Amino acid sequence: MIKATNLSYGFAQKDLYEKISFTLEEGRHCALIGSNGSGKTTLAELIHSPENYLFDGTLIRENVGRIGYVTQFASRDKKQSMTVLDYLLLDFQTLQQEITDVCAQMESAENLDDLLEHYQQLLDEQDAIDGDNCEVNIRRQLQLAELEDKADLKLSLLSGGEYKLLQVIRQMLRRPGLLIMDEPDVFLDFENLNGLRDLINHYRGTLLIVTHSRYLLNHCFDQIWHLENGDLQEFDGSFHEYTFSLLQRKIELQEAAAAGFAEIERAEKLVERLRKEATEVIDPLKGRALKGKVSYLERQKARQIKPPFVEIQRPYICFPKVAPIEDGSVLLQVDDCSLTFEKPLLEHVTFSLHAGQKVAIVGSNGTGKTSLLRKIYTNRDPSIQYSENAVTGFFSQLQEESLCDAHTIQQEFAQVGLENESDLAKYLSHYCFSPLGLGRKISQLSGGEKNLLQLAKLALSEKNLLLLDEPSSHLDTFAQMSLEDAISSYQGAVLMVSHDFYTITNCMDSVLFVENGTLRPMSIRAFRKMIYKHHFSKDYVELETRKKDLETRIARYLEKGDTDKAKILAKELEPIVAAMN
Repeated sequence: MIKATNLSYGFAQKDLYEKISFTLEEGRHCALIGSNGSGKTTLAELIHSPENYLFDGTLIRENVGRIGYVTQFASRDKKQSMTVLDYLLLDFQTLQQEITDVCAQMESAENLDDLLEHYQQLLDEQDAIDGDNCEVNIRRQLQLAELEDKADLKLSLLSGGEYKLLQVIRQMLRRPGLLIMDEPDVFLDFENLNGLRDLINHYRGTLLIVTHSRYLLNHCFDQIWHLENGDLQEFDGSFHEYTFSLLQRKIELQEAAAAGFAEIERAEKLVERLRKEATEVIDPLKGRALKGKVSYLERQKARQIKPPFVEIQRPYICFPKVAPIEDGSVLLQVDDCSLTFEKPLLEHVTFSLHAGQKVAIVGSNGTGKTSLLRKIYTNRDPSIQYSENAVTGFFSQLQEESLCDAHTIQQEFAQVGLENESDLAKYLSHYCFSPLGLGRKISQLSGGEKNLLQLAKLALSEKNLLLLDEPSSHLDTFAQMSLEDAISSYQGAVLMVSHDFYTITNCMDSVLFVENGTLRPMSIRAFRKMIYKHHFSKDYVELETRKKDLETRIARYLEKGDTDKAKILAKELEPIVAAMN
């Protein structure tokens, strides 16, 4: 269906791909993963509309037909009075109206040949999308997405996540030959994420999906494209199998590297002995032997396999060290706070945030979590009180609030005091930004790169209370893990809105769960248990626990250079990975 050979493309200040080749066959569900800024969205757009790009190499699209596309940003008219069902029927009604119009034209036309051909094309298109059963298919898709009770609801009353799912459903109903989706999971709550998972897994067409969602990666897809450092690696299998394959490769590299080091060490000792003998006794034979062994040693070093790691960019995020505050002291107190937006969203919200405490606000899309966090940050309500020691920093999911698209990266950081170019280059190298790219404009960056810059700016400030609104959104999986490490090691307090189950459970102390229009305190253990009960099978939970334990132990043995024990544990891990698919 899609075949690329030696495809190269880049911008003025950055090469994205260098002679990459890949194939996407009909019916496959492929995940496109990679570090932030590696060019995933650009590649998806290039496949969708190659005529808009000047690239080297070949890109062949055979028997694809119509290509559907779901962007990561879905905009809508909030005043739109149309219902969900009417919205999803639009394409079918438009096509039916075209058929009706052609029939009307044929009644008075003298030359029917062109009209008959057009009429047949429209009938074929209607048949291809099963237009006769459109309402039945729409309700089936809504049920899959757990939105069946929203069919008669106005679009203006939907949450952002629900509206995002409608974009996916609308494209799937058109039955394109290839459906490309760019981060369709961004900002989805866990219920909607489950709906997206089911839509993906029940879809019979060909899918190419850019995603960083560990949940989707672990539960969908039978093919992986990994884009990294200008190259693309194809893997035929699930994400679990792919990560296991990378782990096996890591063990092989370490084993080969160890063998190479041992051989070089033996050769170096022999060279040293020959040098000593050649110095003590003038012997042409020993001189030639020394020269030959030195040449052999140089060849061995040139062929030596690099140290044992799979070279994947992982940013180093480190929030600022803060002055210690007395343990247990209250930094933020919220008493009986209410939030209204066209209708009451939250009432009687009461909680306190102590020094060093890390709390996540969790709930469905549209329940007021972000609005509450912004209200807390602006501190314009008597129900919200900060202690005199509190110094707050804010991360916004609306990137334009803290980054100016017209600025270059260098200009953006000059505003916060980091004006020296070499100091800035050194600092941002920790966030995987090249010194050559500091002149790029913010508008040219990916969503993940923009969020990394937001985190980098936040890390420069001395704040002891961070208010974070969806900080893991758009970040690649390795950047998400780095963010979790940064939050865990941060000595200040954190109040975070997030829909990412893994980020919440990996670095938060507790949860404020939106329930019945207010916030209910919940321990991380209780939150994890609730999510697993509703969205994971018992077997999967046990397998995931065993998998994490074995991967941790393998990593420790690899750090020690003990590949034999790492290989033994990898054999134990293999059937667990197979059982999780």
